[in-house]
Amino acid sequence: MGTRTVFAVLAETAARFGGNHALHQPIPGGRIQKYRSWTWLEYKQTVIEIACGLRRFGINPGDVVALDSETRAEFYLADIGVMSCGAISAALYVSYPPADLVRNIQHCAAKAVFVEDPRTLETLREAARDSLDVRWFLLTGSAPGATSLDALCEAGRQALKATPDLFERIQAGYGPGDPAILYLTSGATGEPKMGLVLHGSVASNLDVGPAVLPVGPDDVTIAFLPSAHIAQRVVLELLPVRMGAPVWFSQSLSQFPHELKTLRPTWLLAPPRLWERIHSSICTEVRKQPGHVRKIFYMALGLGLEAAVLRQEGSPIPVWIKAALPWADRLVFRKIRERLGGRLRIAASGSAPLGRDLALFFDAIGMPLIEGYGLTEGGIVSFNPLNRPRAGSIGKALPGVDVRIAEDGELLLKSGYGFDGYYKDPAATAAVLRDGWLATGDIAEVDPAGYIYITGRKKELIVASNGKKIYPSKIESLLRTEPLISHVLLLGDHMPFVAALLTLEPAVASQRSPEETQRELREAVARVNQQLAPFEQVRKFRVLDREFSMDYGELTPTMKVRRQRVLENFRSVVQEIYGKD
Repeated sequence: MGTRTVFAVLAETAARFGGNHALHQPIPGGRIQKYRSWTWLEYKQTVIEIACGLRRFGINPGDVVALDSETRAEFYLADIGVMSCGAISAALYVSYPPADLVRNIQHCAAKAVFVEDPRTLETLREAARDSLDVRWFLLTGSAPGATSLDALCEAGRQALKATPDLFERIQAGYGPGDPAILYLTSGATGEPKMGLVLHGSVASNLDVGPAVLPVGPDDVTIAFLPSAHIAQRVVLELLPVRMGAPVWFSQSLSQFPHELKTLRPTWLLAPPRLWERIHSSICTEVRKQPGHVRKIFYMALGLGLEAAVLRQEGSPIPVWIKAALPWADRLVFRKIRERLGGRLRIAASGSAPLGRDLALFFDAIGMPLIEGYGLTEGGIVSFNPLNRPRAGSIGKALPGVDVRIAEDGELLLKSGYGFDGYYKDPAATAAVLRDGWLATGDIAEVDPAGYIYITGRKKELIVASNGKKIYPSKIESLLRTEPLISHVLLLGDHMPFVAALLTLEPAVASQRSPEETQRELREAVARVNQQLAPFEQVRKFRVLDREFSMDYGELTPTMKVRRQRVLENFRSVVQEIYGKD
C-alpha cells in the first residue's frame, strides 16, 4: 500500500501542471459546442473548498457520502472533494431503478448525497418517501432543501476565511490507511456488494500508470462510462490526475460519434460492447457497397488479418504483405480510423472480456485494442504491453501484482492495490480473501511469456450431461462478433447439448427479411461452430422477441448479462429448446 492520499496525488499534479487545463465539461445549447474548463490549480482549489464545505456541514472522517450522477466534471470535483474531507465516496449506478438507489444509500448509511440535477433529486426523494435522513447536494442547478455546488464551495471559502489552517487540520485527520472509495459491484453474478478501498491502495495503483499507460498533458480522451465502475473511476478519473492528462466529457451517447470526430482523442477506454458496435456498423456498411468496393475491403482486411496473426505469433511478416499493407491502409484502414478521430494511439478495452476475433480485426486495421483487467476487489491488475498486445489476453500482471492459478483454474491475485473488504460483510470478505490471496472467480491460464487469458467464470461454468465442462464466455464472444447478433446467452448446464438464446441488432435486422435473418444466423452459428470442439458446438438457437434490458434486470449497468435472470425471464423458451423443465 502507498504512503499518499488521493488528494496528495492531485496536489502533486497541480504543482507540476498548474495552469494546464484538466477538465472540459460540455455547456448545453448553441450551434457550436462549447466547454467549461478547469485548470489543475482550479481543480485543486475547488476540491479544497468542497472538502472544507463538507466539514462545515458536519461530514467527518469515515462518513459515507453517495454520488448519484452521470459522469461529468462536477462529479470528479465532488468525488475527490469527498475523499479529501476524509469521508468515503460511494458512487451509485444511475441506471438502477430509483428504489434500488435508495436501498443502496440506506445500505451504506450515507450521511449526504450528491445528485446531478433537480430532476434526479425529485425522483430520488419520491422513491425514498421520507425514509432517507441525509443532506442533499446538487452538482448542477438548485432546488429547495438542497445545497448547490456553488453554495457548498462558498461555505468552504467562508470556513477557510474563518480558520485559515482548516484544510491542513482536515488532512491531518486521515491518511493512506483510511478508506477513500466504496465501490458498488455491478452484480453480474448475484446481488451487488460494496467494496472499501483505502487511499494508499488507490495511490499505489495509480503509480504504475507511467510504466503501462503513458499519457500526459498533450493527450485527449473522452469520458463517458459510468463513474461507479472501477474502470472509469481509476483509468479515466484518477489516472489522469496522476498523469496530468486532461479529460473531455461526452455530452451524451448520441453525440459520442460526433465528439470522436471533433475532439479526436489520442487515447480512449471503452467496453467491448462499443468496439463490437463499431465493428458491426463497419460490416453492415460494407455489405451495402458495390461488388468491387466489397472486394477491395475484404482483400485489404485479409492482408491486415494475416499480418496481425503473424505479429501476435512473433513471426516475421513476408515482404509481399509488407509491400501491400500501405495500399490497404490508404484505401481502407485509414478511413475507418478517421471515423474515430484519426489520432488514437491507445485504444483500450475493459470492463468485460474482449473476443479474440474482434481484437484481431482492430489490430488488422492498424488500431490494436489494448485489453486490461481489473475488479472492484483487486484494482487494475493487468494490461497488455502497448508495443506487443496479444489478442484474447488481458495482458501481463502490473508491477507489484503476484498471480497464481489455483488447482481448479481460478485466478488468484496478491498486490497492494486490492480492497480492504466488503462493507459490513466479513463473511463475504473471508470468502474471497484467502491467506492474503484474492480469489477472482475467473478461470484463467498464463502462457510462458506471462500473458494471462481469462477462459470463463466459475459461477457461469456449464457442465453438460456427459460431464464435459464448457465456459460460455468464449463462445458468446465469438457469436457477438457477428453483425446481426446483439446479445448471447449460452445454455446447456446438465443438458445433452449446447444451445443459445440470441437477440438481434435492430439496425442490422431491420434491413433483412425474416427468412434472410434466419439464414444469416444459421451461417453465423456454423462459422462459430467450426472454431469449437464438438461438445462446445451450438446445436440449437432461438431468437428472442426483444433485447436484454436493465429494466427487466437482465443487464448490469456495465452491460454484463445476468445469466440467472435471463433464464428466469425466458424460461418457456428454454423449456421449448430442451423439451423439459
